[in-house]
Amino acid sequence: MNNLEQVFLKDLETKLWTAADKLRASLDASQYKHVVLGLIFVKYVSDAFTLRQEEIKADLANPENEYYLDPSDYSAEELAEEIQIELEQRDYYTEKNVFWLPQESRWQFLQDNGPLVIGGADLQIGASNNKQVTKKITSVGHLIDNALEGIERDNPKLKGVLNKSYSALRIDQAKLNELINLIATIPFDHASLNSKDILGHVYEYMLGQFALAEGKKGGQFYTPASIVTLIVEMIEPFEGRVYDPAMGSGGFFVQSEKFIERHAHEKQVDPLTQKSRISIYGQEYNHTTWQLAAMNMAIRGLDYDFGKEPASTYTNVQHPDLRADFIMANPPFNMKEWNTGVDENDPRFKYGMPPAGNANFAWMQHMLHHLAPDGSQALLLANGSMSSTTNNEGAIRQKLIEEDLIECMVALPGQLFTNTQIPACIWFLTKNKTARNDKAGRKLRDRKGEVLFIDARNLGYMKDRVLRDFTMDDIKKVSDLFHAWKTGEAVNGVTYEDQAGFCKSAKLEEITKHDFVLTPGRYVGAADEVDDGVPFAEKMATLTTKLSEQFAESAKLEAEIKKNLMGLGYDL
Repeated sequence: MNNLEQVFLKDLETKLWTAADKLRASLDASQYKHVVLGLIFVKYVSDAFTLRQEEIKADLANPENEYYLDPSDYSAEELAEEIQIELEQRDYYTEKNVFWLPQESRWQFLQDNGPLVIGGADLQIGASNNKQVTKKITSVGHLIDNALEGIERDNPKLKGVLNKSYSALRIDQAKLNELINLIATIPFDHASLNSKDILGHVYEYMLGQFALAEGKKGGQFYTPASIVTLIVEMIEPFEGRVYDPAMGSGGFFVQSEKFIERHAHEKQVDPLTQKSRISIYGQEYNHTTWQLAAMNMAIRGLDYDFGKEPASTYTNVQHPDLRADFIMANPPFNMKEWNTGVDENDPRFKYGMPPAGNANFAWMQHMLHHLAPDGSQALLLANGSMSSTTNNEGAIRQKLIEEDLIECMVALPGQLFTNTQIPACIWFLTKNKTARNDKAGRKLRDRKGEVLFIDARNLGYMKDRVLRDFTMDDIKKVSDLFHAWKTGEAVNGVTYEDQAGFCKSAKLEEITKHDFVLTPGRYVGAADEVDDGVPFAEKMATLTTKLSEQFAESAKLEAEIKKNLMGLGYDL
């Protein structure tokens, strides 16, 4: 982005967080997250609707357009009435993938009527089939819920997706109305940024801020964008079925869309055509987070299947027959009591039943069960998963290694997550390491019996006092190396070779010697020191002399301090 675009988005971020802060004293972060994001969604779809209205008006006034209304055929009053009728035709909006909004769901209606309903009022609202009905709206929260109900009623894809609980909020109605007016000033139009890009940035920024505000709970719905980007760049979901069994707010799907757009631009092909080649499947247990993910997809115009309802991945699988080409997930680390209600003979756990106290290998095996024969999967897990031998975990890991399912292990630096300080790693698995062409069109070499280890703990930068992040250069360094290793050819100028302290391609025999522990540090070793040409013996003599001088200086300073203290009357 250029500087003007960055300034625009930075100002937008400040305005949005100011809006959210209006509710901080009244609601906790887990509530006002949905309050603010729900209203931003309404503002966005309303702006898109209004923009489409302006396009329709221009078409109706354009003699070269098929929808042209010739003024000579109407009186001024008749023409105005006819234009108004045309502007309310649903097909004009749906043909452009714009959500149809009934009158009561449009932002201007909320703004105009918010002050009126603070004390309770009878409002005339547009109902289905253009009939007018009187509906008593008792609060600003009720007004918003009514708008959301209208959006869901007239857009079946959104049924059950929107969080219609504003009237139940214990909050000053005037403050909620103030929030409406503040969000009204947020522009979803820009000279060089399209509205979906702006809204996408808004959602990503707000999710990150709410994750910080919520602390530990925030990680249940948010994975830092740079980690998601790293995984997506390595797994390359160009086409096929993409699945996340612990999807949170849908970050992996969003980054998959961005990945496709980036590479479509590089290939000079239509990104919309490219995006239509992936199918999105997800599952999420938490109802409000499930809603958040569906909204996240809807605003980007992505088709998705998140199952019939929010549900446990272990006891109520929403996609039982799915065999996905790409599976990516950041499941809860070290989740306990995951197996309540799970059959001990469940076919998903063919490599061993994971312990009740830790779901790490349950997630991994669930994903493997749903992975297509040539598919690839990646998941974030706590570092303990690479070496633990507790309660059958070591035996499961050994079977996964012996079955040659592990492709790559990446150790991550600390302080990447807003919600936990637990060190993490990324597991990449595949069922097919033979030479073949992959979905990205790359010709893969035969990698049977090999595992790539990458120690990325020294990459990244501190973006503030507590959080580390990756740059795009860091991400490309790891992903290009991975693809060069898989292909045996140069990728973006990068060819693979083992680098002490950073990467190592290890054979299964070597991993067996390490008792099936997969910690990259064991394999990559320490980085080579730069040879300055000074012989070791000479270096040692110099260092020993320097150490002796420092010891002597230390003794001299200690004697001086004692002398001074005795002069002050202290008995030493």
